[in-house]
Amino acid sequence: MTGIGPFSVQTVAVAAAMLVAWLAARYLLRSTDAASRRAGASVLLDALFVGLLVARFVYVLRWWPEYVAAPLSVVAIGDGGFDSWAGLPVALGWALWRVRRHSSQRRPMLCGFLAGVAIWAVAQAGLNVMQRTAPPLPSLVLSRADGQPVSLDAYRGRPVVMNLWASWCPPCRREMPVLAKAQADYPDVRFLMINQGESAHTVEAFVQSQGLRFDDLLLDPASLAMQAAGARGLPTTLFFDTNGRLVDTHLGELTAARLRDTLQGRLQQPPARRTP
Repeated sequence: MTGIGPFSVQTVAVAAAMLVAWLAARYLLRSTDAASRRAGASVLLDALFVGLLVARFVYVLRWWPEYVAAPLSVVAIGDGGFDSWAGLPVALGWALWRVRRHSSQRRPMLCGFLAGVAIWAVAQAGLNVMQRTAPPLPSLVLSRADGQPVSLDAYRGRPVVMNLWASWCPPCRREMPVLAKAQADYPDVRFLMINQGESAHTVEAFVQSQGLRFDDLLLDPASLAMQAAGARGLPTTLFFDTNGRLVDTHLGELTAARLRDTLQGRLQQPPARRTP
């Protein structure tokens, strides 16, 4: 499972954790008066949003060169770009400060906060288990634009980014320059740009019109890669390590920051050194 709609699993997990935290706090405040219930739940919800904003802010700072090159990507929170370890302590500190004079709200708020963190941790652990048991790099035979057959098994032994796309898909078109630049910056990673369901002429015409160049531009007219990956939409990007094991997935448009974060974090690939 890559996510729900345009949102990554990580983003969905954060939203679910916030909802559970709020519901838990409301439940524990049920014996208090209506004003205290509203105030306590409001404090927790405010704290979670403050933590979320800080988590996003810190993540943007970490990848500032990528975000400043495409300012609108700062608000593209569907990419899952949050620094949770920065946001959690800020959220807790904010909540404790808000209830410092209201002892009756402190315990329900803390319990709600811990319930939300627990849900988030369980979701992350579940995602790791899903990825460890996910199917490996599929053993498919596709073709290049000139008709030459290519077996995906030939790419085992190196990190692989497999992008499923189509020229009629707007987010696919928007993210392709990001992938093209990453291909140049990470020469040890193979970027498999697998077109879904279009003819060689259509694919070549589109790539040339955009001034893009990919080393591994492959055709999949029957959309076999989507079926093998269990992908539910385009674009879908899958990251495989040197053993062909799936380590991360992303449904929807990739930002440059999220792509580099995954390459350097999950695939542990440093960018190429630039010579002066």
